[in-house]
Amino acid sequence: MLVSALLAGSAAHAGEIAVLRNGFTIRHEHRSVIGANTRLFLDGDTSSYVDVPTADIANFEKDLTLPVAPQPRAARPAQAPAVPAADLNQVVNSASATFHLDPDLVNSVIHAESGFNSRAVSRKGAQGLMQLMPGTASKLGVGNAFDPQANVSGGSRYLRELLERYNFDLVKALAAYNAGPERVEHYKGVPPYRETQAYVARIVHEYNRKKTAQERQAAAAAKKAKATQNPATQAASAAAH
Repeated sequence: MLVSALLAGSAAHAGEIAVLRNGFTIRHEHRSVIGANTRLFLDGDTSSYVDVPTADIANFEKDLTLPVAPQPRAARPAQAPAVPAADLNQVVNSASATFHLDPDLVNSVIHAESGFNSRAVSRKGAQGLMQLMPGTASKLGVGNAFDPQANVSGGSRYLRELLERYNFDLVKALAAYNAGPERVEHYKGVPPYRETQAYVARIVHEYNRKKTAQERQAAAAAKKAKATQNPATQAASAAAH
C-alpha cells in the first residue's frame, strides 16, 4: 500500500519551500502525497524526509536561496511519532526564554539540522531536532536526545555558549555548531567547507527573512490601526505632533 501511494503521489520540481500554516517553512528537493500527508524529501534522494499533514501546508514557493549541498541526514523511521506543532512551539519558546535566544533563530537551526524531525539520526550519529552528537548531549546533560524538550534545551544551551564564545557573532557561532569550535578557531572564521558555508547561509537567510516579514506585518498593522482611528482621535493625534 505504501509503494502504491508513493507512486500515486505528485512529484515536485527540485528546490521548493513548503510554507506551513504555523509560520514554519521547510525547504525540500521534491515531494510526494501519501494519504493525508505530504512527504518532503530534504535531499536529492529519498534518504532524508519529513511527513507533514497536507492540511498544515499553506502553499509552496520556489526556493531562491543559495543552493545547499546535500547533507548526511538519515531517514526518519517509518513509525516515528511526529511532534505536534503546538507542542514544539512550546518547547522552542521555553528553551529560548531560558537561554535568552530568539525563538525564530532556534527554529531556523532546527529546520536546517533535522527538518523538524524529532527522530532524525545523521550518518555521523547526531540525534534529534538540533542534531546533538552523543558526546555533546552527555556534556549538556541530555539523557535522551530523542526527547524534544531535552534535546532543544540542550541544543539551545550549546548555541548560547557558542554565541558568548564568539562575542555574539552569529555566523561564527553557527559555523561552530555545524563544524565544531576547533575548526572555526583554526580558520579564524567559517571553515572552507561547502556544507558549513551553505548551512550558515541557509540559517541566516531564513532568520533574516522571518524578521523582515515580522517587521512588514507590524508596519501593516500599525498602518491599518491608524486608518481605522475615528476623526476625533486622528485630530488629537495630529495636534499632538
